[in-house]
Amino acid sequence: MASSSSQYQIKIMAEYAKSDRSSCKKCAKQIAKKSLRVGMVSRDARGFDITKWHHLDCFPLASAQHSLSPSPSLSLHSIKGFDSLQTSDQEALKELLDKSVEDGKVRKRDEDEVEESGNSKKAKDATLQPKWKAFKTIIFLEQDDGLHNSNKIAAFDFDGCLVKTSLKRVGADAWSLMYPSVPDKLQGLYNDGFKLVCFPSSLKVIFTNESNIERWKKKRQVAVDSKIGRLNNFIKRVNVPIQVFIACGLGESSIQAADPFRKPKPGMWHVMEKHFNSGISIDMDQSFYVGDAAGRENDHSDADIKFAEAIGLKFYVPEEYFGA
Repeated sequence: MASSSSQYQIKIMAEYAKSDRSSCKKCAKQIAKKSLRVGMVSRDARGFDITKWHHLDCFPLASAQHSLSPSPSLSLHSIKGFDSLQTSDQEALKELLDKSVEDGKVRKRDEDEVEESGNSKKAKDATLQPKWKAFKTIIFLEQDDGLHNSNKIAAFDFDGCLVKTSLKRVGADAWSLMYPSVPDKLQGLYNDGFKLVCFPSSLKVIFTNESNIERWKKKRQVAVDSKIGRLNNFIKRVNVPIQVFIACGLGESSIQAADPFRKPKPGMWHVMEKHFNSGISIDMDQSFYVGDAAGRENDHSDADIKFAEAIGLKFYVPEEYFGA
């Protein structure tokens, strides 16, 4: 019987489509019969290999190499079926691999920059809990096991959207679900391939300002612990992996410009897109953002809707998305 490790040696394969019944997992278009298709092999919960096919130009080789390969490097001849391809298609795959290696070097430099910034485990003089790091004026939750990077992003505000909170109460347990449907909605999105980023697509994505973290000079640690504790407990409650980004900078005033990562500025989205999605291009038509600050008569601001507009995302208010 083959060992478990040997079963996982082949992670990427290339072949000519045997029929026209397959479709590309990125662009969703048909893969023509006898045309080159490239597959990403993974193992499902039942222990069977499943292959997600792509057009050559659509295949995220850098992401596949980073996420699925059993070793840090990937050679052309480790791609199952490579030796059977026509010379022209072998050259096309080689060009794709060369580009992914270069992109990987650029991404590694970017990740090193984030890591270096977060090594201190500090955020504005506040010590962060495990798995949380600081990058410039953002604190973020490291990617948990099970969170899949995706071209589909479901993004959410936190307070007044996913949970009810009160300014008069602090602490990790000082919240309740905004709508009973929130756990099922998030779990459904995750199962449909969205990143949940609290920043959270296919995963799901949560963005939140929490400006009090910057303003409470003497109680900053309490504010940080309270906010992070609520998010940690919320993620446990809904039982889906969610990536989180919290902007700690201040908004625009007469004496300073707005922090570029504070909503409605799109900085947090760009950090997620550049550093935390394995280089996968985001499908803006399928992605969306949900927030309660829509500039309506009783809303505290219009930061959420302007945040979505600055990025080019579809926007929903919570009662519209989760149901009153």
